Amino acid sequence: MKGNLIEEAAVLWGIGRISSMPGTLASCIAASLLIFFRPALWMIIMIMLIGVFVSDRYSKKKGEKDPKEVVIDEVVGTWFALYGHSTGHIIAGLFLFRILDIFKPFPISWTEKAPGGWGIMADDVVGGIIANLILCAVKWLYFEGGFVTILAR
Repeated sequence: MKGNLIEEAAVLWGIGRISSMPGTLASCIAASLLIFFRPALWMIIMIMLIGVFVSDRYSKKKGEKDPKEVVIDEVVGTWFALYGHSTGHIIAGLFLFRILDIFKPFPISWTEKAPGGWGIMADDVVGGIIANLILCAVKWLYFEGGFVTILAR
């Protein structure tokens, strides 16, 4: 289904159509971009809002609640997962995000029930934020003295 510029943005100009695992492919591309370019938080939020609009429009045109080829949400989720973390944490953050996105534990599963583009985007945003928090916790516990702090009490 080829469409106009707005609809093509939802599938990242074809990236969502070229793999049997479009979400993973889009997440890998998004993570790879972070090696060269780190978007500011306001940019991630702006792309998220654009993603809500374009994914809503695409899903309505296709007649599906969350078409698998819509991958702009995976890009945003990946960037939320890795926001504020160094390049050395890209693989771990990408892995955490994909696991959360695939299995959708609560509250991720709850957020995807939002209507339209909000539901398409929300589960990936929440999954990205949770992955980011897990990365922060692991870094603190293992690399920043968290265990020592806890055990010293």
